[in-house]
Amino acid sequence: MASSPVDIVIFAPLAPIFGVLLLWFIQLLFIEFQKLLLSKIKRNHPALCRFTNFTGILFQTICHAMGYTVTKSGIAHFKVTVHYGKVKPKKEREGLFEWISNSFLFIGPFFIPAMLILGCFLLITGGIETVQSVEYTFAECSINFFTNIYVLLEKFFVLMVNIDLLHPVQLGFFILLVFLGFGIRPSYIGEDKRRKVDMLYDLTNIKNHVFRKPLYIVLLFLFPYLLSYLSVLTKTSLYVFLFSILGWLSVVAIVALFIAQMITMLIKTTDEIPGRWKLLPYITLLTSYVLMRALFYAHPIDFYLTISLVVMILSTVIVTFLLLSYKTNKFKTKLSMKSLRKKNKEDPDGTRRIIEQ
Repeated sequence: MASSPVDIVIFAPLAPIFGVLLLWFIQLLFIEFQKLLLSKIKRNHPALCRFTNFTGILFQTICHAMGYTVTKSGIAHFKVTVHYGKVKPKKEREGLFEWISNSFLFIGPFFIPAMLILGCFLLITGGIETVQSVEYTFAECSINFFTNIYVLLEKFFVLMVNIDLLHPVQLGFFILLVFLGFGIRPSYIGEDKRRKVDMLYDLTNIKNHVFRKPLYIVLLFLFPYLLSYLSVLTKTSLYVFLFSILGWLSVVAIVALFIAQMITMLIKTTDEIPGRWKLLPYITLLTSYVLMRALFYAHPIDFYLTISLVVMILSTVIVTFLLLSYKTNKFKTKLSMKSLRKKNKEDPDGTRRIIEQ
């Protein structure tokens, strides 16, 4: 079926944009959930929360400095603390240059940390094959965009379920994934409730920044359309490919946040276990993996890396729940069912009369 000119000119360029916005919104939800989990462990792990604050603010400040570097404003002052970051340019610029610098500040932290993960991932896996466009319609652009996202997800999943934590390069990649998962904005956990930094706070800042210069919004909106028309004229997939990269950045950020959330949930759960017993899940995590790798080194089988990871995760989960069951009252009732039935028969109204003589 022939492509509609209206579809190609007006609707087709919107398909990858909607895809990126969808992934970005999911990323924001993961960020907000991570912040909620960090606030739950803040009392028992203030050092970890300060570290995540510092990491998140560090990336935000670096992004702002990159904005000043791109606009050739220079950097006169650079300071990062646990609670705030500050960058001063050598030259104060206005107009478009100022707008670009602030764009790096508000939007950069969502994507630039993920660029490090994506770059390392591509180096380890050797690249990704993308889909080539044929008709440049809204439907085809949507299919091609999400196909490229699926290809990345599939390769990322294969890497993670077969990751070798005893290999220096792959272990370093996993540590980077966790480190950046804790540092993707906003991980800030305030010392008080006066300043609320959450998803709505960031969206408000981005909205105010974008709508402050209406002319730049028009130019920013026209730029994707020009790229789309250029792809149609040259018969390439440049437009979808560029937006696929933005989608990939959101995907790897979501994966990093998910892994960081699993670690945070483990920390939160083990905090409920009394005494030194709370260390047992972490000991199980390490020893189970090392023992399985030693076993498969002596008796090699297929999928030994995946099996080692599964055994490590399952053994840690089982040990954690057993400790919660036997060392806490997490899964216990104060009264047995038999005692409860007896109590209800003796006192059906739930009250006892005391007769004083």
